[in-house]
Amino acid sequence: MFRLVIVTFFCASLLPTNNGEGTTVEMIPGKFIDCSTLRMGQFLCPDPSYDLVDPKTQQIRGCTKENKAKINCLAVEGLTCQETYNRTFTKEVSCKWTNGYSFETSLLLSIFLGMFGIDRFYLGYPAIGLAKFCTLGFMFLGQLVDIILISTQVVGPQDGSAYVMPFYGPGVEVIYSDNSTYRLRQDNW
Repeated sequence: MFRLVIVTFFCASLLPTNNGEGTTVEMIPGKFIDCSTLRMGQFLCPDPSYDLVDPKTQQIRGCTKENKAKINCLAVEGLTCQETYNRTFTKEVSCKWTNGYSFETSLLLSIFLGMFGIDRFYLGYPAIGLAKFCTLGFMFLGQLVDIILISTQVVGPQDGSAYVMPFYGPGVEVIYSDNSTYRLRQDNW
């Protein structure tokens, strides 16, 4: 009688069960894995049923000030994640946080109204905007410098956010190097 109960319990744990989301979960003991440790090719991000890009900000949905976003991923057939008890899991990816400042708008303001400091007022720098307004864009030299700085994305919004631009637009990724950045010596050199 005792053996029968154990065998019945083991067989019942092998049957698919409903997890409340309408999908079935295969309850096989010892087959759950930590999906955050999956290698490339063992998962697909984003899940094809998930709309990844926010049309308002042109960045990944849910991007925070820490430049991180969580997206839904899908593990390959046969893998079951221990976090969700199915094939889906969330993965943290890097993104650019935006606060609504348009790259095209700031560049056009700099070209046509930069002598009055409107570009700097728009980006959140009122003191420089007022100085440019009073000096007619530092005698047009400041306007030329600002056109170059805004077009190369050196000057951005004052709050530290990135520009809103098309998802495949002219984004610039700045790479910094300092005294702590160096190339490690290899053993076979």
